[in-house]
Amino acid sequence: MDRVQSASPQHAAGPRGADRPASGAPEGGPGSRRAAAQRQQMRQDLATAAMELFASQGYEETTVDQIAAAAGVARRTFFRYFRSKEEAIFPDHDDTLVRVADLLASAEPEEHPLDVVCRGIKEVLRMYASTPAVSVARYQLIRQVPALREREIAVVARYERLFTRYLLGRFDTADEIPPGWQRGGEDDSMLAEVSAAAVVAAHNHVLRRWLRAGGRGDVEAQLDHSFEVIRRTFWASSAPGARRRGSLVAPGASVTGLEAAAASALSASPGGEVLITVARTDAPLDVVVDSIRAALTGAGES
Repeated sequence: MDRVQSASPQHAAGPRGADRPASGAPEGGPGSRRAAAQRQQMRQDLATAAMELFASQGYEETTVDQIAAAAGVARRTFFRYFRSKEEAIFPDHDDTLVRVADLLASAEPEEHPLDVVCRGIKEVLRMYASTPAVSVARYQLIRQVPALREREIAVVARYERLFTRYLLGRFDTADEIPPGWQRGGEDDSMLAEVSAAAVVAAHNHVLRRWLRAGGRGDVEAQLDHSFEVIRRTFWASSAPGARRRGSLVAPGASVTGLEAAAASALSASPGGEVLITVARTDAPLDVVVDSIRAALTGAGES
């Protein structure tokens, strides 16, 4: 495998310890912006050359020298932009990770942390959606090359760590916490990891489905739907504005059908008897309702 270890870029500290890579682009006026644009263009040219060679002659058969020659640059120039040829398949992730880290760091403290994480992962989706043809070709190549699949897994893990650290940082807020949610006590680390993993897994599921469809369809709308499923599953409220110990409550979350039924039952006329039934917390709603209905029927017949 073609690789130059000394070309590894340095990483600057991100928000709350996130592994945030330096973008490599100088800051300042028009000249520095032009230099950054030129650097980004060269990365794209090298990545395009690599993709074309991988598709035409195979991944293992392609060398860094061939990629550099196809892009019209020297071998040493290639290693100024990428540490290895497999890294050239993912030219945008370093910049996207910086952009996501900035989004997390600049989020308003009143915004629900899960919503912030969802906004962050949407930046990753937009990176893929901006070049559908390239993304589809890359997906097909990754499926065929184990080394690229391993590289992709490592890239995904960086986003997941970034989101987990952000969520833990929100839990660690000293005095005030955002309205509508609360810390999970001893479950903080578990809640942060599970929530971050769920958001990343939802993104990956939607992205793969979109790529298998040839990059067609409204992929952002599909991702928004998956976010709603995650909110209902992991961050649901027992009542509007309520706080449940050990859980995170999304602002404006609606009352479920079962909870509405329970509220109605508790407000019924005082002449009725009280019925207690037991159900597993992970039981489907229709199963719980059926068990209550059966208990009520039995009580009425006795």
